[in-house]
Amino acid sequence: MKGDDSVGDDGLGKGNGGYLNHALSRSHGSLDLGHSNGSQTLNNSHGPHREIQGSSDFILVEEPGDEDVKQKNGAIDSIVRYASRRAKAVCTKKTLYKRLPVLRWLPRYNGQDALGDLVAGITVGLTVIPQSLAYSNVAGLSPEYGLYGSFLGCFIYIIFGSCKDIPLGPTAIVSLLTYQTVAHLDSPAQHAVLLCFLAGLVELLMGVFGLGFLIDFVSGPVSSGFTSAVALIIVSSQIKDILGITAQGSTFIQMWKSISENIHNTSAWDATLGASCIAVLLILRIVASITVGPEEEELRTTKHKIVNKILWLTGTSRNALLVVVCGILGYSFTNNAPFKLIGHIPGGMPAVQLPPFGYTKDGNTTVSFMEMCSNLGSGILVLPLISLMEDVAICKAFANGKSVDATQELIAIGMSNIGNSFVQSFPGTGSLSRSAVNNASGVRTPMGGLYTGLLVILALLFLTPYFSYIPRASLAAIIIAAVIFMVEVRVVKPMWRTKKSDLIPGLGTFIACLVLQLEIGILCGIGINVLFILYHAARPKISVEKLLTCCGIEYLMLTPDRCLIFPSVDYVRNLVTKYSRRGGSVETPVVIDCSHIYGADFTAATVIETLTKDFAARGQPLFFYNLKPSVYAVFEGVAPTDFVVYYTQEALDDLLKERGYFKQLKQDVPPA
Repeated sequence: MKGDDSVGDDGLGKGNGGYLNHALSRSHGSLDLGHSNGSQTLNNSHGPHREIQGSSDFILVEEPGDEDVKQKNGAIDSIVRYASRRAKAVCTKKTLYKRLPVLRWLPRYNGQDALGDLVAGITVGLTVIPQSLAYSNVAGLSPEYGLYGSFLGCFIYIIFGSCKDIPLGPTAIVSLLTYQTVAHLDSPAQHAVLLCFLAGLVELLMGVFGLGFLIDFVSGPVSSGFTSAVALIIVSSQIKDILGITAQGSTFIQMWKSISENIHNTSAWDATLGASCIAVLLILRIVASITVGPEEEELRTTKHKIVNKILWLTGTSRNALLVVVCGILGYSFTNNAPFKLIGHIPGGMPAVQLPPFGYTKDGNTTVSFMEMCSNLGSGILVLPLISLMEDVAICKAFANGKSVDATQELIAIGMSNIGNSFVQSFPGTGSLSRSAVNNASGVRTPMGGLYTGLLVILALLFLTPYFSYIPRASLAAIIIAAVIFMVEVRVVKPMWRTKKSDLIPGLGTFIACLVLQLEIGILCGIGINVLFILYHAARPKISVEKLLTCCGIEYLMLTPDRCLIFPSVDYVRNLVTKYSRRGGSVETPVVIDCSHIYGADFTAATVIETLTKDFAARGQPLFFYNLKPSVYAVFEGVAPTDFVVYYTQEALDDLLKERGYFKQLKQDVPPA
């Protein structure tokens, strides 16, 4: 390693700010590491050459078993110290307030907060009741299971949730994942309840171990492709109820194949009602955004404000209004309804009991817990990750610039799903549409979930007999009108303008999710993204410059723009060799600027060793400039020969002087 400036006790050069080895903090000038007979000689270019030799006067001899005992005791001590540190970190007031967010806002709760939460909670409740009935249909379960998952989770989220806008319950994406996981199984309802428990347990464990960062591996294009594909699959799953036909299938292609085979059985009444409901919902969605009066809110009269509030409330409660009107319509045809109704719904609260860890089928065959887990397959892991991705996306949307604690959200939705499984629910998470309603309604704290949950309980106790008259086409219309806006067409144009290659993982995820199961589709998208990252790492850019030293000697400067790791080292070696041969004569010195190389591995070290040998064989000087100490230690591990590092321009002149370049320079200068 080479350098000119003096080095203080802290190991930093006084004049150049370069990185120097602390073991050489008393050396001056440049250091050339040469290996001869297994020894290293440090050559000082500004002083007398001294060979550093070791002494064997004092040698400590240990018994053969001492080292093993020390390692064992050291490992145990390390584990004990780590456990002690973790226990102290957990048992603090700061951690308690972080993991129980209710302790932060509840002491400051006041009347204004209570009023805002009451209005928002009731408004969201009017939305969640029809949506939960509809999402049960998406999950392939009876309508009551959606209501079972819409109250207890809201109560638990009040304690553990970190986002005031999220009402926890069934969502479109999680319902579809539940359908793809349990629809083909015997006793899908029991499997769905167990899936709710296991998904919550996985989410809780991920939160305890701080694994919220895993969603960072799902990029924006992959997330957009996944969400858009899910929206189209959900719309396709509801077409059968709009047309009043029977259809099967868990993927997009299977659904449309089944629909095409049964489309001749289309019911005109169901199709007319379904299309009308979709049109009404889309119109009411527009009504919610209409405002009358001046644009400045301060200039509006009380009459303007009342009219605007009525318009907004009418548009926001469109799902509940539609269900009521269609329920009355269905009730009027009690004896012979021309369209399909959702049928009987068990009344009252669900039984509080353990999730089914096994069941008996066909009267004499017992299905064990392990068999049920095997039946659920990858859904046990995929569903929690997608739930977290959906929940964190909502938190970010309403965070107003604040940071989002993904770990705390994992704990919150994990505890909520575990609690929901005891009241016979299928998995749920935060809903974007209901969160938007919650935010627009003026929610102040997570306590709004209390009133939403109470409204769902009232519906279970008193309204379930009337839910049986709701036409299936109206619930399908509610789902279609909600999820059609999840197709993220708007991101294509900015993605095309910024980086066209990002369309590849997005489009790949979209197609894979339509053709394959959702979990396989999103894994394909992540895999495509990883391939792009690896290709980017394996093909670093190298800038080439011809520069002059302080003394006027021309040399070639090559600057890689990133770390040297195993996929990229051979590519870098070939480029360095090509540019060095193209740069002029073999005598032209080559310098590799390592300022941007912050890491390296064993493969890189071996390739650098080969590179230095190649240059030495053809007599072309090769130097490394500004190499970080950590990277130098990796390269030094393979004991390369002719490996020279310097940190100042003056040191480069000294190195070239040692190699006789100054004599050549004098010979090339013509006499005056």
